Amino acid sequence: MPRSIQEILDHADELAARFEDYEPAEGDERSVEEYVLERATLDRARSERQVVEAVAAARSKGMSWTRIGAVLGTSAQAAQQRYGAVVESA
Repeated sequence: MPRSIQEILDHADELAARFEDYEPAEGDERSVEEYVLERATLDRARSERQVVEAVAAARSKGMSWTRIGAVLGTSAQAAQQRYGAVVESA
C-alpha cells in the first residue's frame, strides 16, 4: 500500500525520536570480541556455501574427486565424504 510523503516523514520522525530517546538496557550491549566472533562465524558459513557451490559446479563439469581433493588440500576420499552427499543430491 503506497504511503504519502507526509506518512513517510512522520515515520522517519518517529524512528529518529526512538533512537534519540534510547537508553540501553542491561544485556543490550555486546563486547567487540563477541561481535567479531559472530562476524567470523557468518563469514565461515558463507565461505563454506561457496565451496559447496564450487564443488557442485566442478563435479557437473566432470572434475574428478581426486582433483577436487587436491585443490581443497585433502584426499579424494575426504572431499567426497564431506561434499559428495550434498553435491550429488543437489
